[in-house]
Amino acid sequence: MSVVIGAEREAAPAMAWAAQKRLMSLFLIAGFSALMIGAAIGPLQALNYADVNAYPFLRPVLESYYEGLTIHGVLNAYVFTFFVTSGLLVYLPARELELEPNMPIWWTSFGLMAIGAVMLLYAMFDNSSSVLWTFYPPLKGSPYFYFGMTLLTLGSMVPLAGVMDLRTRWKRANPGKGTPLVTYMSAATLLMWLLAALGAAAELIIELDPWSLGLTKHVDPIIGRTLFWWTGHPIVYFWLMPAYVSWYAFLPREAGGKLVSDPMARLTFALLLVFSMPVGTHHQLQDPGIAPVIKAIIAGLTLSVALPSLITAFTLGLSLEYAGRRRGGRGWIGWFTALPWKNPSVAAQVLAMITFIFGGAGGIVNGSFQLDNIVHNTTWIPGHFHITVGTAVTMTFMGLSFWMIPHLTGRALFSRKLALISIWLWFIGMSVFSLGMHWAGLFGVPRRAWVSELPHSEYTHVYGVAHFPLILVGVGGVILWGATAAFYVVFFGSLFGGKRNETPVHIPFTEFLAGPEGSRLAAILEYLWPITGLTFLVTIAAYLPVLIPFFQHQTFAPGWMVW
Repeated sequence: MSVVIGAEREAAPAMAWAAQKRLMSLFLIAGFSALMIGAAIGPLQALNYADVNAYPFLRPVLESYYEGLTIHGVLNAYVFTFFVTSGLLVYLPARELELEPNMPIWWTSFGLMAIGAVMLLYAMFDNSSSVLWTFYPPLKGSPYFYFGMTLLTLGSMVPLAGVMDLRTRWKRANPGKGTPLVTYMSAATLLMWLLAALGAAAELIIELDPWSLGLTKHVDPIIGRTLFWWTGHPIVYFWLMPAYVSWYAFLPREAGGKLVSDPMARLTFALLLVFSMPVGTHHQLQDPGIAPVIKAIIAGLTLSVALPSLITAFTLGLSLEYAGRRRGGRGWIGWFTALPWKNPSVAAQVLAMITFIFGGAGGIVNGSFQLDNIVHNTTWIPGHFHITVGTAVTMTFMGLSFWMIPHLTGRALFSRKLALISIWLWFIGMSVFSLGMHWAGLFGVPRRAWVSELPHSEYTHVYGVAHFPLILVGVGGVILWGATAAFYVVFFGSLFGGKRNETPVHIPFTEFLAGPEGSRLAAILEYLWPITGLTFLVTIAAYLPVLIPFFQHQTFAPGWMVW
Protein backbone atom coordinates (compact mmCIF):
# COMPACT_ATOMS: atom_id res chain seq x y z
CA MET A 1 0.00 0.00 0.00
CA SER A 2 2.83 2.42 0.82
CA VAL A 3 4.34 1.81 -2.61
CA VAL A 4 1.09 2.84 -4.29
CA ILE A 5 0.83 5.99 -2.17
CA GLY A 6 4.43 6.87 -2.98
CA ALA A 7 3.81 6.39 -6.69
CA GLU A 8 0.74 8.63 -6.46
CA ARG A 9 2.79 11.34 -4.75
CA GLU A 10 5.39 11.22 -7.51
CA ALA A 11 2.77 11.19 -10.26
CA ALA A 12 0.85 14.22 -8.93
CA PRO A 13 3.62 16.80 -9.51
CA ALA A 14 4.36 15.27 -12.91
CA MET A 15 0.69 15.55 -13.90
CA ALA A 16 0.55 19.14 -12.65
CA TRP A 17 3.68 20.02 -14.59
CA ALA A 18 2.21 18.44 -17.74
CA ALA A 19 -0.94 20.56 -17.32
CA GLN A 20 1.19 23.69 -17.01
CA LYS A 21 3.10 22.77 -20.15
CA ARG A 22 -0.12 22.26 -22.09
CA LEU A 23 -1.50 25.63 -21.06
CA MET A 24 1.81 27.38 -21.79
CA SER A 25 1.73 25.75 -25.23
CA LEU A 26 -1.75 27.17 -25.81
CA PHE A 27 -0.54 30.66 -24.92
CA LEU A 28 2.33 30.32 -27.42
CA ILE A 29 0.15 28.86 -30.18
CA ALA A 30 -2.50 31.57 -29.76
CA GLY A 31 0.06 34.36 -29.71
CA PHE A 32 2.13 33.18 -32.63
CA SER A 33 -0.99 32.37 -34.67
CA ALA A 34 -2.01 36.02 -34.29
CA LEU A 35 1.48 37.08 -35.38
CA MET A 36 1.23 34.79 -38.40
CA ILE A 37 -1.92 36.53 -39.65
CA GLY A 38 -0.60 40.00 -38.83
CA ALA A 39 2.81 39.33 -40.38
CA ALA A 40 1.21 37.95 -43.54
CA ILE A 41 -0.78 41.17 -43.97
CA GLY A 42 2.07 43.51 -42.96
CA PRO A 43 4.00 43.47 -46.25
CA LEU A 44 0.85 44.70 -48.03
CA GLN A 45 1.32 47.97 -46.13
CA ALA A 46 4.98 48.02 -47.17
CA LEU A 47 4.08 47.46 -50.83
CA ASN A 48 1.50 50.24 -50.55
CA TYR A 49 4.32 52.73 -49.95
CA ALA A 50 6.22 51.32 -52.91
CA ASP A 51 3.17 52.17 -55.10
CA VAL A 52 1.89 48.58 -55.31
CA ASN A 53 -1.81 48.50 -54.46
CA ALA A 54 -2.70 44.85 -53.79
CA TYR A 55 -5.98 45.47 -51.96
CA PRO A 56 -8.33 45.53 -55.00
CA PHE A 57 -7.22 41.95 -55.71
CA LEU A 58 -7.92 40.78 -52.14
CA ARG A 59 -11.59 41.70 -51.93
CA PRO A 60 -13.80 40.61 -50.26
CA VAL A 61 -11.30 39.23 -47.71
CA LEU A 62 -9.73 42.67 -47.24
CA GLU A 63 -11.67 45.66 -48.45
CA SER A 64 -9.14 48.42 -47.91
CA TYR A 65 -5.66 49.42 -46.79
CA TYR A 66 -7.14 50.63 -43.51
CA GLU A 67 -8.79 47.30 -42.75
CA GLY A 68 -5.49 45.54 -43.39
CA LEU A 69 -3.56 48.04 -41.29
CA THR A 70 -6.00 47.63 -38.39
CA ILE A 71 -5.72 43.83 -38.45
CA HIS A 72 -1.94 44.02 -38.71
CA GLY A 73 -1.57 46.42 -35.78
CA VAL A 74 -4.11 44.86 -33.42
CA LEU A 75 -2.95 41.27 -33.90
CA ASN A 76 0.75 42.06 -33.70
CA ALA A 77 0.82 44.77 -31.04
CA TYR A 78 -1.88 43.38 -28.73
CA VAL A 79 -2.92 39.78 -29.32
CA PHE A 80 0.53 38.34 -30.08
CA THR A 81 2.38 40.15 -27.31
CA PHE A 82 -0.35 39.74 -24.66
CA PHE A 83 -0.67 35.99 -25.11
CA VAL A 84 3.06 35.26 -25.16
CA THR A 85 3.75 37.55 -22.20
CA SER A 86 0.84 36.30 -20.10
CA GLY A 87 2.05 32.75 -20.62
CA LEU A 88 5.77 33.28 -20.03
CA LEU A 89 5.48 35.53 -16.98
CA VAL A 90 3.53 32.87 -15.09
CA TYR A 91 5.19 29.71 -16.38
CA LEU A 92 8.81 30.82 -15.94
CA PRO A 93 8.45 31.98 -12.30
CA ALA A 94 6.62 28.74 -11.49
CA ARG A 95 9.52 26.72 -12.88
CA GLU A 96 12.09 28.93 -11.15
CA LEU A 97 10.38 28.64 -7.74
CA GLU A 98 9.41 24.98 -8.33
CA LEU A 99 5.83 25.77 -7.35
CA GLU A 100 2.54 25.05 -9.08
CA PRO A 101 0.83 28.24 -10.25
CA ASN A 102 -2.81 28.91 -9.51
CA MET A 103 -4.24 27.23 -12.60
CA PRO A 104 -7.78 28.72 -12.39
CA ILE A 105 -6.26 32.22 -12.40
CA TRP A 106 -4.04 31.36 -15.36
CA TRP A 107 -6.92 29.76 -17.26
CA THR A 108 -9.04 32.84 -16.58
CA SER A 109 -6.39 34.98 -18.24
CA PHE A 110 -6.31 32.72 -21.28
CA GLY A 111 -10.09 32.48 -21.51
CA LEU A 112 -10.72 36.23 -21.32
CA MET A 113 -8.06 36.98 -23.91
CA ALA A 114 -9.22 34.18 -26.21
CA ILE A 115 -12.81 35.45 -26.21
CA GLY A 116 -11.55 39.00 -26.72
CA ALA A 117 -9.31 37.96 -29.61
CA VAL A 118 -12.18 36.15 -31.37
CA MET A 119 -14.41 39.22 -31.00
CA LEU A 120 -11.65 41.45 -32.39
CA LEU A 121 -11.10 39.16 -35.37
CA TYR A 122 -14.81 39.18 -36.16
CA ALA A 123 -15.04 42.98 -35.84
CA MET A 124 -12.01 43.59 -38.05
CA PHE A 125 -12.58 41.04 -40.79
CA ASP A 126 -16.21 42.11 -41.33
CA ASN A 127 -14.81 45.60 -42.14
CA SER A 128 -16.90 47.30 -39.48
CA SER A 129 -13.98 48.41 -37.32
CA SER A 130 -11.14 49.82 -39.41
CA VAL A 131 -10.14 52.14 -36.55
CA LEU A 132 -6.43 51.20 -36.54
CA TRP A 133 -4.56 49.86 -33.52
CA THR A 134 -4.89 53.15 -31.63
CA PHE A 135 -8.73 53.16 -32.05
CA TYR A 136 -8.85 56.95 -31.64
CA PRO A 137 -12.37 58.34 -31.32
CA PRO A 138 -14.36 59.68 -33.07
CA LEU A 139 -13.47 56.91 -35.55
CA LYS A 140 -16.06 54.33 -34.59
CA GLY A 141 -16.04 50.54 -34.72
CA SER A 142 -18.54 47.90 -33.73
CA PRO A 143 -19.23 46.87 -30.10
CA TYR A 144 -17.43 43.60 -30.86
CA PHE A 145 -14.20 45.54 -31.33
CA TYR A 146 -14.38 47.58 -28.12
CA PHE A 147 -15.65 44.78 -25.91
CA GLY A 148 -13.08 42.43 -27.45
CA MET A 149 -10.34 44.92 -26.64
CA THR A 150 -11.74 45.29 -23.12
CA LEU A 151 -11.61 41.53 -22.49
CA LEU A 152 -8.14 41.27 -23.98
CA THR A 153 -6.88 44.06 -21.71
CA LEU A 154 -8.51 42.66 -18.57
CA GLY A 155 -7.22 39.18 -19.37
CA SER A 156 -3.66 40.48 -19.68
CA MET A 157 -3.90 41.97 -16.17
CA VAL A 158 -4.95 38.71 -14.50
CA PRO A 159 -1.47 37.01 -14.49
CA LEU A 160 -0.31 39.53 -11.88
CA ALA A 161 -2.45 37.72 -9.30
CA GLY A 162 -0.84 34.41 -10.24
CA VAL A 163 2.73 35.72 -10.03
CA MET A 164 2.17 37.54 -6.72
CA ASP A 165 0.61 34.36 -5.32
CA LEU A 166 3.72 32.40 -6.35
CA ARG A 167 6.00 35.04 -4.83
CA THR A 168 4.04 35.15 -1.56
CA ARG A 169 4.09 31.38 -1.15
CA TRP A 170 7.82 31.20 -1.88
CA LYS A 171 8.69 34.01 0.53
CA ARG A 172 6.57 32.38 3.25
CA ALA A 173 8.64 29.22 2.83
CA ASN A 174 11.93 31.16 2.54
CA PRO A 175 11.77 33.98 5.12
CA GLY A 176 14.43 36.65 4.81
CA LYS A 177 15.45 35.70 1.28
CA GLY A 178 15.13 37.93 -1.76
CA THR A 179 12.80 37.04 -4.60
CA PRO A 180 14.59 34.98 -7.29
CA LEU A 181 15.43 37.04 -10.37
CA VAL A 182 12.94 35.78 -12.97
CA THR A 183 10.07 36.03 -10.49
CA TYR A 184 11.18 39.53 -9.51
CA MET A 185 11.35 40.70 -13.12
CA SER A 186 7.98 39.13 -13.94
CA ALA A 187 6.34 40.76 -10.91
CA ALA A 188 7.80 44.18 -11.75
CA THR A 189 6.57 43.89 -15.35
CA LEU A 190 3.04 42.95 -14.35
CA LEU A 191 2.85 45.62 -11.63
CA MET A 192 3.85 48.20 -14.23
CA TRP A 193 1.15 46.85 -16.53
CA LEU A 194 -1.44 47.03 -13.74
CA LEU A 195 -0.88 50.79 -13.59
CA ALA A 196 -0.49 51.20 -17.34
CA ALA A 197 -3.63 49.33 -18.35
CA LEU A 198 -5.80 51.59 -16.18
CA GLY A 199 -5.79 54.27 -18.90
CA ALA A 200 -7.04 52.11 -21.77
CA ALA A 201 -9.40 50.20 -19.47
CA ALA A 202 -10.97 53.50 -18.33
CA GLU A 203 -11.25 54.73 -21.91
CA LEU A 204 -12.91 51.50 -23.02
CA ILE A 205 -15.23 50.84 -20.09
CA ILE A 206 -16.31 54.42 -19.34
CA GLU A 207 -16.25 55.99 -22.79
CA LEU A 208 -16.04 53.63 -25.79
CA ASP A 209 -18.02 50.54 -24.73
CA PRO A 210 -21.26 52.43 -23.92
CA TRP A 211 -20.73 54.71 -26.94
CA SER A 212 -20.47 51.70 -29.28
CA LEU A 213 -23.76 50.33 -27.89
CA GLY A 214 -25.54 53.62 -28.51
CA LEU A 215 -25.98 54.32 -24.79
CA THR A 216 -24.18 57.63 -25.32
CA LYS A 217 -24.35 59.60 -28.54
CA HIS A 218 -21.09 61.55 -28.36
CA VAL A 219 -17.47 61.04 -27.38
CA ASP A 220 -14.66 63.40 -26.34
CA PRO A 221 -11.73 62.71 -28.71
CA ILE A 222 -9.00 64.46 -26.70
CA ILE A 223 -9.90 62.70 -23.43
CA GLY A 224 -9.90 59.42 -25.32
CA ARG A 225 -6.46 60.11 -26.79
CA THR A 226 -5.04 61.09 -23.41
CA LEU A 227 -6.34 57.97 -21.67
CA PHE A 228 -5.06 55.86 -24.55
CA TRP A 229 -1.53 57.26 -24.23
CA TRP A 230 -1.63 56.73 -20.47
CA THR A 231 -1.42 53.10 -21.60
CA GLY A 232 0.07 53.57 -25.05
CA HIS A 233 3.53 54.62 -23.90
CA PRO A 234 4.16 52.08 -21.11
CA ILE A 235 2.71 49.33 -23.31
CA VAL A 236 6.01 49.59 -25.17
CA TYR A 237 7.66 48.31 -21.99
CA PHE A 238 5.02 45.64 -21.52
CA TRP A 239 6.27 44.42 -24.89
CA LEU A 240 9.92 44.98 -24.07
CA MET A 241 10.29 43.87 -20.44
CA PRO A 242 9.48 40.19 -21.16
CA ALA A 243 12.24 40.34 -23.79
CA TYR A 244 14.52 41.78 -21.08
CA VAL A 245 13.59 38.79 -18.89
CA SER A 246 15.06 36.51 -21.51
CA TRP A 247 18.09 38.72 -22.17
CA TYR A 248 18.99 38.82 -18.48
CA ALA A 249 17.87 35.39 -17.28
CA PHE A 250 18.55 33.03 -20.18
CA LEU A 251 20.74 34.54 -22.89
CA PRO A 252 24.00 34.68 -20.87
CA ARG A 253 23.66 30.96 -20.07
CA GLU A 254 22.75 30.07 -23.66
CA ALA A 255 25.77 32.02 -24.89
CA GLY A 256 28.07 30.05 -22.58
CA GLY A 257 28.59 32.57 -19.78
CA LYS A 258 26.93 34.17 -16.77
CA LEU A 259 25.03 37.34 -15.94
CA VAL A 260 27.58 39.72 -14.45
CA SER A 261 25.20 41.38 -11.98
CA ASP A 262 21.85 40.28 -10.61
CA PRO A 263 21.26 43.61 -8.75
CA MET A 264 21.67 45.59 -11.98
CA ALA A 265 18.95 43.48 -13.59
CA ARG A 266 16.63 44.25 -10.68
CA LEU A 267 17.46 47.96 -10.84
CA THR A 268 16.63 48.00 -14.55
CA PHE A 269 13.15 46.58 -13.95
CA ALA A 270 12.44 48.84 -10.99
CA LEU A 271 13.43 51.90 -13.02
CA LEU A 272 11.31 50.78 -15.98
CA LEU A 273 8.38 50.36 -13.61
CA VAL A 274 8.78 53.93 -12.36
CA PHE A 275 10.00 55.84 -15.43
CA SER A 276 7.71 54.35 -18.07
CA MET A 277 4.47 55.49 -16.45
CA PRO A 278 4.21 59.30 -16.12
CA VAL A 279 5.52 60.30 -19.57
CA GLY A 280 2.88 59.14 -22.08
CA THR A 281 1.92 62.75 -22.84
CA HIS A 282 5.04 63.05 -25.02
CA HIS A 283 2.94 61.25 -27.66
CA GLN A 284 0.69 64.32 -27.62
CA LEU A 285 3.29 67.04 -28.14
CA GLN A 286 1.35 68.21 -31.22
CA ASP A 287 -2.08 68.01 -29.58
CA PRO A 288 -3.99 71.18 -28.64
CA GLY A 289 -5.12 72.00 -25.12
CA ILE A 290 -1.97 70.90 -23.28
CA ALA A 291 0.11 73.72 -21.82
CA PRO A 292 3.57 74.09 -23.43
CA VAL A 293 5.23 74.00 -20.01
CA ILE A 294 3.67 70.59 -19.32
CA LYS A 295 4.85 69.33 -22.70
CA ALA A 296 8.36 70.56 -21.96
CA ILE A 297 8.43 68.89 -18.54
CA ILE A 298 7.16 65.60 -19.95
CA ALA A 299 9.69 65.73 -22.81
CA GLY A 300 12.45 66.12 -20.23
CA LEU A 301 11.12 63.29 -18.05
CA THR A 302 10.92 61.03 -21.10
CA LEU A 303 14.71 61.02 -21.36
CA SER A 304 14.84 59.28 -17.96
CA VAL A 305 13.70 56.05 -19.65
CA ALA A 306 17.09 55.93 -21.37
CA LEU A 307 18.77 55.19 -18.01
CA PRO A 308 17.55 51.58 -17.59
CA SER A 309 18.32 51.01 -21.27
CA LEU A 310 21.91 52.16 -20.71
CA ILE A 311 22.22 49.91 -17.64
CA THR A 312 20.97 47.02 -19.78
CA ALA A 313 23.42 47.80 -22.58
CA PHE A 314 26.43 47.76 -20.26
CA THR A 315 25.31 44.80 -18.11
CA LEU A 316 24.35 42.54 -21.00
CA GLY A 317 27.25 43.71 -23.16
CA LEU A 318 29.68 42.68 -20.43
CA SER A 319 27.81 39.40 -19.87
CA LEU A 320 28.06 38.53 -23.56
CA GLU A 321 31.71 39.56 -23.64
CA TYR A 322 32.36 37.24 -20.70
CA ALA A 323 30.63 34.42 -22.60
CA GLY A 324 32.51 35.15 -25.82
CA ARG A 325 35.91 35.22 -24.10
CA ARG A 326 35.13 31.94 -22.34
CA ARG A 327 34.56 30.53 -25.82
CA GLY A 328 38.03 31.66 -26.92
CA GLY A 329 37.28 35.11 -28.32
CA ARG A 330 40.16 37.58 -28.28
CA GLY A 331 40.63 41.27 -29.02
CA TRP A 332 38.06 44.05 -29.20
CA ILE A 333 35.50 42.18 -31.31
CA GLY A 334 36.76 38.60 -31.20
CA TRP A 335 34.50 37.85 -28.23
CA PHE A 336 31.49 38.97 -30.32
CA THR A 337 32.27 36.71 -33.27
CA ALA A 338 32.98 33.84 -30.84
CA LEU A 339 29.37 33.82 -29.59
CA PRO A 340 27.37 30.71 -30.64
CA TRP A 341 25.88 32.22 -33.78
CA LYS A 342 24.76 28.80 -35.02
CA ASN A 343 22.34 28.60 -32.10
CA PRO A 344 19.15 30.18 -33.53
CA SER A 345 17.91 31.25 -30.10
CA VAL A 346 21.15 33.11 -29.32
CA ALA A 347 21.36 34.62 -32.82
CA ALA A 348 17.77 35.86 -32.62
CA GLN A 349 18.26 37.58 -29.27
CA VAL A 350 21.67 39.12 -29.98
CA LEU A 351 20.39 40.55 -33.28
CA ALA A 352 17.31 41.81 -31.44
CA MET A 353 19.53 43.59 -28.91
CA ILE A 354 21.61 45.20 -31.66
CA THR A 355 18.48 46.45 -33.39
CA PHE A 356 17.11 47.90 -30.18
CA ILE A 357 20.09 50.25 -29.97
CA PHE A 358 18.72 52.05 -33.03
CA GLY A 359 15.19 51.86 -31.66
CA GLY A 360 16.30 53.61 -28.48
CA ALA A 361 18.05 56.34 -30.46
CA GLY A 362 14.93 56.93 -32.55
CA GLY A 363 12.81 57.02 -29.40
CA ILE A 364 14.83 59.98 -28.13
CA VAL A 365 13.91 61.84 -31.34
CA ASN A 366 10.21 61.00 -30.86
CA GLY A 367 10.24 62.26 -27.29
CA SER A 368 12.02 65.52 -28.08
CA PHE A 369 9.83 68.63 -28.06
CA GLN A 370 11.61 70.10 -31.10
CA LEU A 371 12.50 67.05 -33.19
CA ASP A 372 9.05 65.53 -32.86
CA ASN A 373 7.78 68.44 -34.95
CA ILE A 374 9.74 67.01 -37.89
CA VAL A 375 8.80 63.33 -37.63
CA HIS A 376 5.30 63.49 -36.11
CA ASN A 377 2.72 61.47 -38.06
CA THR A 378 5.26 60.54 -40.74
CA THR A 379 6.47 57.08 -41.68
CA TRP A 380 9.34 57.65 -39.22
CA ILE A 381 6.94 56.65 -36.41
CA PRO A 382 5.96 53.16 -37.67
CA GLY A 383 9.58 52.71 -38.71
CA HIS A 384 10.49 53.22 -35.05
CA PHE A 385 7.77 50.82 -33.84
CA HIS A 386 8.98 48.12 -36.18
CA ILE A 387 12.51 48.35 -34.80
CA THR A 388 11.25 48.06 -31.22
CA VAL A 389 8.25 45.71 -31.06
CA GLY A 390 8.59 44.41 -34.63
CA THR A 391 12.25 43.43 -34.30
CA ALA A 392 13.66 43.61 -30.75
CA VAL A 393 10.59 42.07 -29.09
CA THR A 394 9.38 39.79 -31.86
CA MET A 395 12.80 38.31 -32.62
CA THR A 396 13.37 37.68 -28.92
CA PHE A 397 10.05 35.84 -28.68
CA MET A 398 10.96 33.89 -31.82
CA GLY A 399 14.29 32.97 -30.23
CA LEU A 400 12.53 31.91 -27.03
CA SER A 401 10.22 29.65 -29.02
CA PHE A 402 13.20 27.75 -30.42
CA TRP A 403 13.88 26.21 -27.01
CA MET A 404 10.45 26.62 -25.40
CA ILE A 405 8.67 24.39 -27.92
CA PRO A 406 11.15 21.50 -27.50
CA HIS A 407 10.93 22.02 -23.73
CA LEU A 408 7.13 21.98 -23.72
CA THR A 409 6.49 19.21 -26.26
CA GLY A 410 9.50 16.94 -25.89
CA ARG A 411 10.10 17.27 -29.65
CA ALA A 412 13.31 18.48 -31.25
CA LEU A 413 13.43 21.73 -33.20
CA PHE A 414 12.21 20.94 -36.71
CA SER A 415 15.23 22.49 -38.46
CA ARG A 416 17.94 24.57 -36.78
CA LYS A 417 19.21 25.67 -40.20
CA LEU A 418 15.81 26.93 -41.32
CA ALA A 419 15.34 28.59 -37.92
CA LEU A 420 18.59 30.50 -38.47
CA ILE A 421 17.52 31.44 -41.99
CA SER A 422 14.20 32.79 -40.70
CA ILE A 423 15.96 34.92 -38.09
CA TRP A 424 18.46 36.43 -40.51
CA LEU A 425 15.73 37.08 -43.09
CA TRP A 426 13.60 38.77 -40.43
CA PHE A 427 16.55 40.89 -39.28
CA ILE A 428 17.50 41.92 -42.83
CA GLY A 429 13.93 42.49 -43.97
CA MET A 430 12.96 44.55 -40.95
CA SER A 431 16.19 46.55 -41.12
CA VAL A 432 15.62 47.43 -44.78
CA PHE A 433 11.95 48.19 -44.17
CA SER A 434 12.63 50.38 -41.12
CA LEU A 435 15.48 52.22 -42.82
CA GLY A 436 13.14 53.09 -45.67
CA MET A 437 10.35 54.17 -43.31
CA HIS A 438 12.64 56.40 -41.23
CA TRP A 439 14.20 57.90 -44.35
CA ALA A 440 10.85 58.53 -46.07
CA GLY A 441 9.58 60.15 -42.87
CA LEU A 442 12.31 62.77 -43.10
CA PHE A 443 10.84 63.68 -46.50
CA GLY A 444 7.45 64.17 -44.83
CA VAL A 445 5.76 61.03 -46.21
CA PRO A 446 2.68 60.57 -43.98
CA ARG A 447 2.01 57.45 -41.99
CA ARG A 448 -1.27 55.57 -42.33
CA ALA A 449 -1.84 56.80 -45.88
CA TRP A 450 -3.22 54.70 -48.75
CA VAL A 451 -0.74 56.29 -51.13
CA SER A 452 -0.92 53.51 -53.74
CA GLU A 453 -4.59 54.36 -54.33
CA LEU A 454 -3.44 57.55 -56.03
CA PRO A 455 -2.97 57.57 -59.82
CA HIS A 456 0.66 56.75 -60.58
CA SER A 457 1.36 60.22 -61.96
CA GLU A 458 -0.03 61.83 -58.82
CA TYR A 459 1.90 59.44 -56.57
CA THR A 460 5.12 60.29 -58.43
CA HIS A 461 4.42 64.00 -58.24
CA VAL A 462 3.74 63.96 -54.47
CA TYR A 463 6.19 61.28 -53.28
CA GLY A 464 8.80 61.18 -56.03
CA VAL A 465 11.37 62.89 -53.81
CA ALA A 466 11.21 59.85 -51.50
CA HIS A 467 11.21 57.29 -54.31
CA PHE A 468 14.29 55.33 -53.22
CA PRO A 469 13.44 54.99 -49.50
CA LEU A 470 9.89 53.96 -50.42
CA ILE A 471 11.28 51.25 -52.70
CA LEU A 472 13.33 50.05 -49.70
CA VAL A 473 10.10 49.83 -47.71
CA GLY A 474 8.57 47.54 -50.32
CA VAL A 475 11.70 45.39 -50.66
CA GLY A 476 11.90 44.96 -46.89
CA GLY A 477 8.26 43.85 -46.82
CA VAL A 478 8.84 41.17 -49.46
CA ILE A 479 11.84 39.82 -47.53
CA LEU A 480 9.68 39.65 -44.42
CA TRP A 481 7.20 37.41 -46.24
CA GLY A 482 10.03 34.94 -46.77
CA ALA A 483 11.08 35.22 -43.12
CA THR A 484 7.51 34.61 -41.96
CA ALA A 485 7.13 31.51 -44.12
CA ALA A 486 10.45 30.05 -42.92
CA PHE A 487 9.71 30.72 -39.26
CA TYR A 488 6.27 29.10 -39.31
CA VAL A 489 7.57 26.00 -41.04
CA VAL A 490 9.90 25.64 -38.05
CA PHE A 491 7.28 26.65 -35.48
CA PHE A 492 4.50 24.29 -36.56
CA GLY A 493 6.96 21.64 -37.72
CA SER A 494 8.45 21.57 -34.23
CA LEU A 495 5.01 21.42 -32.60
CA PHE A 496 3.66 18.55 -34.66
CA GLY A 497 6.49 17.00 -36.68
CA GLY A 498 9.69 17.24 -34.67
CA LYS A 499 11.45 14.08 -33.60
CA ARG A 500 11.10 13.02 -30.00
CA ASN A 501 13.95 14.25 -27.79
CA GLU A 502 15.75 11.52 -25.88
CA THR A 503 16.58 13.93 -23.07
CA PRO A 504 14.31 16.71 -21.77
CA VAL A 505 15.09 20.32 -22.70
CA HIS A 506 15.53 22.33 -19.51
CA ILE A 507 14.96 26.06 -19.10
CA PRO A 508 18.41 27.71 -19.26
CA PHE A 509 18.22 29.74 -16.04
CA THR A 510 21.46 31.69 -15.83
CA GLU A 511 24.04 31.90 -13.07
CA PHE A 512 25.56 35.14 -11.74
CA LEU A 513 29.01 36.55 -11.26
CA ALA A 514 27.47 38.94 -8.71
CA GLY A 515 24.29 37.71 -7.05
CA PRO A 516 21.80 39.53 -4.80
CA GLU A 517 23.11 38.07 -1.54
CA GLY A 518 24.43 40.88 0.63
CA SER A 519 23.46 43.58 -1.86
CA ARG A 520 21.85 46.58 -0.16
CA LEU A 521 20.45 47.68 -3.54
CA ALA A 522 18.73 44.31 -4.05
CA ALA A 523 17.30 44.50 -0.53
CA ILE A 524 15.81 47.96 -1.15
CA LEU A 525 14.36 46.95 -4.52
CA GLU A 526 12.59 44.00 -2.87
CA TYR A 527 9.83 46.40 -1.74
CA LEU A 528 7.89 46.21 -5.00
CA TRP A 529 4.48 47.30 -3.64
CA PRO A 530 5.77 50.59 -2.17
CA ILE A 531 7.64 51.26 -5.42
CA THR A 532 4.41 50.64 -7.31
CA GLY A 533 2.47 52.94 -4.98
CA LEU A 534 5.02 55.73 -5.48
CA THR A 535 4.79 55.24 -9.25
CA PHE A 536 1.00 55.53 -9.12
CA LEU A 537 1.20 58.81 -7.21
CA VAL A 538 3.75 60.23 -9.65
CA THR A 539 1.57 59.15 -12.59
CA ILE A 540 -1.51 60.83 -11.11
CA ALA A 541 0.55 64.00 -10.53
CA ALA A 542 1.67 63.96 -14.18
CA TYR A 543 -1.80 63.41 -15.67
CA LEU A 544 -4.06 65.55 -13.51
CA PRO A 545 -2.79 68.85 -15.01
CA VAL A 546 -3.47 67.41 -18.46
CA LEU A 547 -6.87 65.83 -17.84
CA ILE A 548 -8.53 68.40 -15.57
CA PRO A 549 -8.76 71.16 -18.25
CA PHE A 550 -10.15 68.62 -20.73
CA PHE A 551 -12.90 67.57 -18.31
CA GLN A 552 -13.68 71.21 -17.56
CA HIS A 553 -14.03 72.06 -21.26
CA GLN A 554 -15.29 68.92 -22.94
CA THR A 555 -15.66 68.66 -26.70
CA PHE A 556 -18.20 66.09 -27.88
CA ALA A 557 -18.14 64.55 -31.35
CA PRO A 558 -20.41 62.03 -33.07
CA GLY A 559 -18.96 58.77 -34.30
CA TRP A 560 -17.52 58.48 -37.80
CA MET A 561 -17.17 55.30 -39.82
CA VAL A 562 -14.91 56.52 -42.60
CA TRP A 563 -13.82 53.20 -44.09
